[in-house]
Amino acid sequence: MNRPLRNVAISTLFLLSASALAQDIARTPNGRPDFQGIWTNATQTPLERPETLGEKRAFSVEEAQQRVQDSIARFERDSAAIDPKRAAPPAGAPIGLEADWRFPDSNVVTVNGEARTSLVIDPPNGRIPVKEGSPQDWRALMLARPGVDEFDGPEVRTVGERCLLSVLSTAGPPMIPMIYNSVYQIVQTEHYMMIMTEMVNDARIIRIDGEALPANMLRWMGDSVGHWEGDTLVVNTDKIHPQQSFRGSTSAMTTTEWFSIESGQQINYRVTINDPKAYSQSWTAEIPLRALPAGEKIYEYACHEGNHSVTGSLGGARRHDYDAMIENAQENNPE
Repeated sequence: MNRPLRNVAISTLFLLSASALAQDIARTPNGRPDFQGIWTNATQTPLERPETLGEKRAFSVEEAQQRVQDSIARFERDSAAIDPKRAAPPAGAPIGLEADWRFPDSNVVTVNGEARTSLVIDPPNGRIPVKEGSPQDWRALMLARPGVDEFDGPEVRTVGERCLLSVLSTAGPPMIPMIYNSVYQIVQTEHYMMIMTEMVNDARIIRIDGEALPANMLRWMGDSVGHWEGDTLVVNTDKIHPQQSFRGSTSAMTTTEWFSIESGQQINYRVTINDPKAYSQSWTAEIPLRALPAGEKIYEYACHEGNHSVTGSLGGARRHDYDAMIENAQENNPE
């Protein structure tokens, strides 16, 4: 399920030179930019900018280098052997993923030589403009029904927990990195581009110069249709499945994505999200995809293979229901 820890060198900050930006890009037989390969958007750069940074869009070279070093130190600390004689952690101590689950990446997102403080670049404060009082998502609406409990059945559990879709919109849109499994394989033809994620192995298919689907055909990851603007692939997506939500988004969400090649080692990916029901304005993020070393591959994600958490949770809830029923019967019929 997790991506095994491998002997991958921790990346260092890489500011592209003007000569690198001007280099020829790989092209397909029909002359279009060739996006094919294995890529990652893993990064230490947060989606939203810390409020303390205000409208500071980029770090200085020195600040970015220090963040790289700090990230390396954190990973080495988290990877250190644990004392088997250590005392138990205090009650309520946070529990996170072990270091070997995480992709060992200290990368600071860098676009056109600018080391970003957040993935969100608009609004200028780098924050997602969630609308006050925005409508609840599909799951919240289900739980708001009288008598509905979050463990009544699998339909009430989250989409990610049920392995219907990758967690936290990894596949997109928007394509947002996680702390592990943020790996993508792109396969491209003249009329299609397929993006497969390592997380849940979602396969997102973009139809290039295709026709939009009928309005009633809602799909996981939406209906994505692309077209070329010079060497940039522009992708418009709508008809998002109502059970798919990201940061409060609704099925009214539409997105525009731009894919362009900055170098042989980086695809620049930009996305603008519009959902007037959920956000006070549209917002934009830039999240480059960087090429993995030659020979790297995408791994199978065996989501619930051997995992009994969902059935165990539902079974436990049914036991609570049964105990409550017996207790109620005994109270009403003491003899």
